[in-house]
Amino acid sequence: MLDKLKAVEARYNEIGEELMKPEVVSDNNTYKKLMQEHKHLTPIVEKYREYVAAENAATEAKEMLDAGGLDKDFKELVEEELLESKEKMEQASEELKVLLLPRDPNDDRNVIIEIRGGAGGEEAALFGAALMRMYSMYAESRRWKMEVLNINETELGGIKEVSFMIEGDGAYSRFKYESGVHRVQRVPETETSGRIHTSTVTVAVLPEAEEVDFEINPADLQIDTYRSGGAGGQHVNKTESAIRITHLPTGVVVECQDERSQHKNKDKAMKVLRSRLLEAEMQKQNEAIAGERRAQVGTGDRSERIRTYNYPQGRVTDHRIGLTLYKIEQILNGDLDEVIDALITYYRAEMLKSSEA
Repeated sequence: MLDKLKAVEARYNEIGEELMKPEVVSDNNTYKKLMQEHKHLTPIVEKYREYVAAENAATEAKEMLDAGGLDKDFKELVEEELLESKEKMEQASEELKVLLLPRDPNDDRNVIIEIRGGAGGEEAALFGAALMRMYSMYAESRRWKMEVLNINETELGGIKEVSFMIEGDGAYSRFKYESGVHRVQRVPETETSGRIHTSTVTVAVLPEAEEVDFEINPADLQIDTYRSGGAGGQHVNKTESAIRITHLPTGVVVECQDERSQHKNKDKAMKVLRSRLLEAEMQKQNEAIAGERRAQVGTGDRSERIRTYNYPQGRVTDHRIGLTLYKIEQILNGDLDEVIDALITYYRAEMLKSSEA
């Protein structure tokens, strides 16, 4: 591990020198990439330097004790220094093991979130709207930008399906754990007998794909235009501005009718298509290495129930890690950090176990 850390520090210093060169500063692409790498290496290098400082202090204290000739009080101080330094080394070593875990290359990307009502009809659609609100409030709390790509609303204010992008540094690293089936248990407003209904909503989380990630052959696309429509005629358009793109080799279909401009709708639909195709490619790769380990906390499969929101009990339970919190209102108002942090901690612990096995 120490050899690896020395190499990391050398690379960190090398990047620092590169970033001072005028030709690098003027090349926006190179500068951005180097800054990103520098940012990722900074916590590792800082922790490694803490470890080295503690190691040097421990070596110095041991040499003094081995040399002898210390009076009783001073000897006690040096022994205490040795013990503290060893504890610091141990703690830094454990933290470095976590920091050196392989990073998900998509963690820094923007994210596309797709929400679809599942079992439960209108009640599922209403909960889909509640989840979209929860994610938008969480994004707002982090000062991330949200943009709706496509939405299909119901008369009662529910959402049959929606796709939206969240732009922000590290957005995918936080949202990726939301992929799966979200279950809600509550008494619908339309229920006269007070019976609790169970409905489900499916959430898919895709890292935004860049054009360089996935080249799409225009000949593989079937593009149809149609008139967009919405709940109660709210977004009805007299021109054929809505877009439906079918990727013929895979059969993936993407629709976008949020904008009044056909050109803008096509751009947004292409973003979603590119991200869906990238996700399919990632799943193929994951299946190929499934023998090693697949712990995105559960399989990340959309058919897997990941969380239950129980309104009568004010409870939210994440089934992947057995976490139950009695703060449903705060969570649905975008207070998601406690849940996401617990998932990240669990995921890292699982990866550590796997790497040490």
